[in-house]
Amino acid sequence: MISKQLTHPNSIVVVGGSNDLDKPGGKVLKNLVDGKFNGKLYVANPKSDEIQGIKSYRDLNDMPDADLAIIAIAAKYTLQTIEFLTQKKNTKAFIILSAGFSEESHEGKILEDKIVNAINKVSGSLIGPNCVGILTPQHHSVFTYPIPKLDKHGCDFVSGSGATACFIMEAGIPKGLKFANVYSVGNSAQMGVEEIIKHMDENFDPENDPKVKLLYLETINHPQMLLKHAKSLIKKGCRIAAVKAGTSEAGSRAASSHTGALASSDMAADALFKKAGIVRCYGREDLISVASVFMKPELKGKNIAIITHAGGPAVMLTDSLSNGGLKVPEIKGKAAEKLKEELFPGSSIANPIDFLATGTGEQLGRIIDYCNNDFDEIDAMVVIFGTPGLTEIFDVYKILDEKIKAGGKPIFPVLPSTLTAKKEVEYFVNLDNTFFPDEVTLGNALARIYGKNNSIYNDDSESINIDVLSIRKIVDESQDGYLAPEKIQQLLDAAGIPRAKEVTLSNVGYLSDALKQVGFPLVMKVVGPVHKSDVGGVKLNIKTAEEATSEFQRMMNIDDATAVLLQPMLSGTEIFAGLKREDKFGHLVLFGLGGIFIEVFKDVRTVLSPVSFEEAKAEIKELKSYKIIEGIRGQEGINQDEFANIVQRLSLLAKAAPEIAEMDINPLLGTKDKIIAVDARIRIEK
Repeated sequence: MISKQLTHPNSIVVVGGSNDLDKPGGKVLKNLVDGKFNGKLYVANPKSDEIQGIKSYRDLNDMPDADLAIIAIAAKYTLQTIEFLTQKKNTKAFIILSAGFSEESHEGKILEDKIVNAINKVSGSLIGPNCVGILTPQHHSVFTYPIPKLDKHGCDFVSGSGATACFIMEAGIPKGLKFANVYSVGNSAQMGVEEIIKHMDENFDPENDPKVKLLYLETINHPQMLLKHAKSLIKKGCRIAAVKAGTSEAGSRAASSHTGALASSDMAADALFKKAGIVRCYGREDLISVASVFMKPELKGKNIAIITHAGGPAVMLTDSLSNGGLKVPEIKGKAAEKLKEELFPGSSIANPIDFLATGTGEQLGRIIDYCNNDFDEIDAMVVIFGTPGLTEIFDVYKILDEKIKAGGKPIFPVLPSTLTAKKEVEYFVNLDNTFFPDEVTLGNALARIYGKNNSIYNDDSESINIDVLSIRKIVDESQDGYLAPEKIQQLLDAAGIPRAKEVTLSNVGYLSDALKQVGFPLVMKVVGPVHKSDVGGVKLNIKTAEEATSEFQRMMNIDDATAVLLQPMLSGTEIFAGLKREDKFGHLVLFGLGGIFIEVFKDVRTVLSPVSFEEAKAEIKELKSYKIIEGIRGQEGINQDEFANIVQRLSLLAKAAPEIAEMDINPLLGTKDKIIAVDARIRIEK
């Protein structure tokens, strides 16, 4: 937990503080002094009585009690120091800057665990080890630069990497992005990004706390904690953006189902962010752009006016906005014609509004006024204004600043001349503004935030009934591995998922009775081999008993065959749904176009269980193949309500039977009236 001693200490000791500003202990002490920490500040160093003008204690026994200890000594000395401080000096909060712990070796991990145990015994707080520290209005406990001027209206930033935190601030500060609190959690031995977000949620003050949160994560150790508290913060009015690094899979994943092969920990992170309402970013500049958009008023619609004096950037921005689901609508009518008369000949009003390279600041101001007051179809503006260096453009940026602060519709300034107009851009930032140097990065950020469906859905699974007792009985009585066809049928029935009539047999003597139950035409499938099609284990449209007998005998001779399954020949569009249990996250529900197309196109949506009905319906519409599901060129569509219902029931099945490691229903055959499960595979792993 985050204690008051960590966030608002009355006293701090820097263990390993020095006069050498090239060392972490020296720099963190200087930053605390420069940051005007108003509590009692001590140094522990056996070689000096005073360091940087602060009293230094050679022996910790002589030092007064301290709320917070910043540790900047070699890893091997940290445990005994922390044990002494917790037991003798009432210290309840620690920031360990030192490296040499779990990030380095197994022995380092053992040492790290002992430190955590010592701090936990006194219900203390630990940031680190192997971190750059934390930066708050109360104390600048970091040994790095930059140190921004903190602003309570800026961003809270929590990073799993200290260097990345520094680099993001380095890039964001010159663009006008402001920061309120910065936490570098390092190895996250006791508290990671998730615990910091939990603290921010449980202690959120809507009047004073920042409403923009930025995250950099390399691992997600407590996904359900992050989901719960990020979702809660967003419902309280916050906006969260995150970079999740480490997306590539080293080597192939051993998975025998379509779902297992498609799913990954990165897809799980993606699904978690989506369910929470977190905007996912893919790099430093991306995160800064999304954060800067967050700092602007929210859009009330998707129609953007592009105001520019340069054609090329406007074209690229139009492409990024349009491809991302936003609109750049044509502007026309009497007001548009009137505005055109007030601009230089050759200007274009259609949108983008191009007022030429010779356009003036005064003309820019008029265009913004028209967009605010006369063009009702416009919801926001992007202003692109740079310079070829012929004249200074302070006047233009002054007018742009005035129009932004006057209110009205959101204005996003793209100022590309960061070198040629360096002084003017700095002037604009010093007027308390944020800008974007690249129009496409801005367009992509706007599209990610506003172009897609980012709704947060409430769980409505209580309205759906499944037979949990039957599900538990089947799973409890089953061994690890793939379930037999009859067990799969029972599970589908218990979950309320409609399925085709099936008969499974291993003795040709029972084939005649089975044919009477199923009827012609029928489908025969081998039982045993995992990928039936690859071994010739599927035969469609069998119409006679003679053909059925021949196919039965052939399939029973296939390697690993244990039986043959008979089903009626059904028709419809092939779709797919499945489950994959992902470590720590729970179950992912995957669904999309089925049959062999799942391997070719991989057009699949992934949702973290539990899944609400409306969430499932919205995700179905995000499929690239949605036109097929909707019905196209005279082809019958699929019952989308039934599809969403099956997705929701799968998530409930996962809740009732967490032992399901992988599950495929492929294909489901869908028509406008119903959806039937034709083939399913379930692997249990207890």
